[in-house]
Amino acid sequence: MKKHLLVLLSVLIQCAYQSHAQEVDVCVYGGTSAGVIAAYTAAKSGKKVLLIEPSRHLGGLSSGGLGQTDIGNKYAIMGVARDFYRRIGQHYGKFEQWTFEPHVAEQLFNDYIKSANVPVWLEHRLVKVQKQGEKIQSIEVTASESKGEKVRLVKAKMFIDCTYEGDLMAQAGVSYIVGREANSQYNETWNGVQMHDKHQFPEGIDPYKTPSDSSSGLLWGISTAALAQTGSGDKLLQAYNFRLCLTKDPANRIPITKPARYDSTKYELLLRQVAVEKPAHINWGVLHIADMPNSKTDINNKGGFSTDMIGMNHSFAEADYQTRKKIIKEHEDYTKGFLYFVGHDPRMPQHLRQQMLEWGYPKDEYLDNNHFSHQIYVREARRMVGEYVMTQHNCEGREIVKDGVGMAAYTMDSHNCQRILFKNPATGKMEVRNEGDVQVGGFPPYPINYRSLIPRKAECQNLFVPVCLSATHIAYGSIRMEPVFMALGQAAAMAAVQAINSKKAIQEIDIETLQRTLKTNPLVDGSQPEILLDNDVTPTNIQVVGDWQTLKTGSKYAATQLTDNSLGKTAKSVRFTPEISQNGEYELYIYNPNPTGGGGNPGDAQNQSKASKTKLKVKAGNQEQELVISTREQVSDWIRVGSFSLVKGNGNFVEITNQNADGIVVADAVLFVPKRTARR
Repeated sequence: MKKHLLVLLSVLIQCAYQSHAQEVDVCVYGGTSAGVIAAYTAAKSGKKVLLIEPSRHLGGLSSGGLGQTDIGNKYAIMGVARDFYRRIGQHYGKFEQWTFEPHVAEQLFNDYIKSANVPVWLEHRLVKVQKQGEKIQSIEVTASESKGEKVRLVKAKMFIDCTYEGDLMAQAGVSYIVGREANSQYNETWNGVQMHDKHQFPEGIDPYKTPSDSSSGLLWGISTAALAQTGSGDKLLQAYNFRLCLTKDPANRIPITKPARYDSTKYELLLRQVAVEKPAHINWGVLHIADMPNSKTDINNKGGFSTDMIGMNHSFAEADYQTRKKIIKEHEDYTKGFLYFVGHDPRMPQHLRQQMLEWGYPKDEYLDNNHFSHQIYVREARRMVGEYVMTQHNCEGREIVKDGVGMAAYTMDSHNCQRILFKNPATGKMEVRNEGDVQVGGFPPYPINYRSLIPRKAECQNLFVPVCLSATHIAYGSIRMEPVFMALGQAAAMAAVQAINSKKAIQEIDIETLQRTLKTNPLVDGSQPEILLDNDVTPTNIQVVGDWQTLKTGSKYAATQLTDNSLGKTAKSVRFTPEISQNGEYELYIYNPNPTGGGGNPGDAQNQSKASKTKLKVKAGNQEQELVISTREQVSDWIRVGSFSLVKGNGNFVEITNQNADGIVVADAVLFVPKRTARR
């Protein structure tokens, strides 16, 4: 009798527990940039959504210091992701901007969530996943820090794991990998162990505490692991760091002081590196300092010894929360100590110390974290092994998928994975080397397969993984960019909505319908989409007169750009003719790449070969006019031409000409933005 009563009591408790569950259509776990856009998309599509984030902040790295957006090619960024950078631009008084301050990004992510009325559980982390067959029924979460709060249950029809670590994916029993595949596994060439010359030590850097004395022991950070065969696989992760927002504005600057657990011996290799390289400036000599608005920075790793804490993150991906917290703290201590060492250690060259002292922590950033980033750069952790694995062949265009729901374009990029002893074959002496850095690019944007966002059907039928997606280490190095994660988060959310509406497993939805929805409703609000015309993307809408040269170099839009350097001696033109679906006011923009491959600084010598002005012809309805735009400014950016009343059909056009050109004329892409969505 007592046994039956206990069983009954257990059932009653479980029923009561289930009755207090939070029930939603879509549960997004991980408030990264991808998570915010996924939650926003699902909610704007009419679904009940819950967003859960283990930390106190939304936006992940995009609000955590990575303000110099890694793009590769702006054409690859579509939908709400592009809208995010348009809103960034609006904040700074521009059409579109890809560099920004952390607090500006975080406010925009919060705005997305607020506008879609998405409830958010901050500081809640995953405890347990409950599955029935091949479907997740519910998840249990609890407060990230010990606050005496009980476990909370969430039931959903669809789940989207947008964490950098893939925790929901792992607990759901989905297959994944940590580390680098051997090249032989997918017939790749840039995967596995790789030792190259980028972010590398110069020759002759002695690894021992007492130079040439192995008995003195190795300097901090050097592994005793032997260098494995090139291309062989392992479980190592590329290095993590913090993307640092500092400022040199005296009114907003907090001095960089000695951290509590400072250990100057950790930076001995930096002294030996600068003694050989003799950098004139800390920028590119010790740090990679990218300028952000309002006298701020996005600082990244540079060289053999910098902000990357090489080899100290290998247990992070599968560690428990407390171990991860410890690893993050060690990275924070290392980074703060590094900045202090560069600015204060008397053994550092004086000019480098002085340059470092110009910078400090910004008073107006990270107000609840002592003005230091709250988000470590998890470049790579778990990667799903799903229905389709993206590989180097996809990146380089040798294998092109038809089920694309997003695009990537960045270089195949891996930071170093280990710092090891190396016997110099020329001298026979032991030196220190970094291993794992790969930077291979030069390819155009490529599609990302829908099936790389979903598990195998036998493993789970209602879980999307747009961040820790199914890709090899080296392919993930190209895909793992914040705007790409946003785009994939949107695609996953739209697919989740479609799966709910059709009552199908996510592996069974109609992908053509998903692709069409992404194209026709890119902002998830039913507004009229922009019209983009590009020489690669929409060749049938473009008429070329004259022998324009097709170039793959420069800061092109999509794969190539058309250029002419005849200085107008022979009349040439490129006409862009849009298909206008309805009469209305449109903002017209011309993309202005640099044909010589230079940056976007008008003062760059490379930009001086461009024509200073470019003559256009614009036909809007029955009106035709000639205009001139300046093209040595706003390089690698959209130039606004003006607002025009366009009529339905194909009777409107924009024509770029070489008339009276005093340099290289470029014809690449033209954008028509319906005026009601041109400014948000």
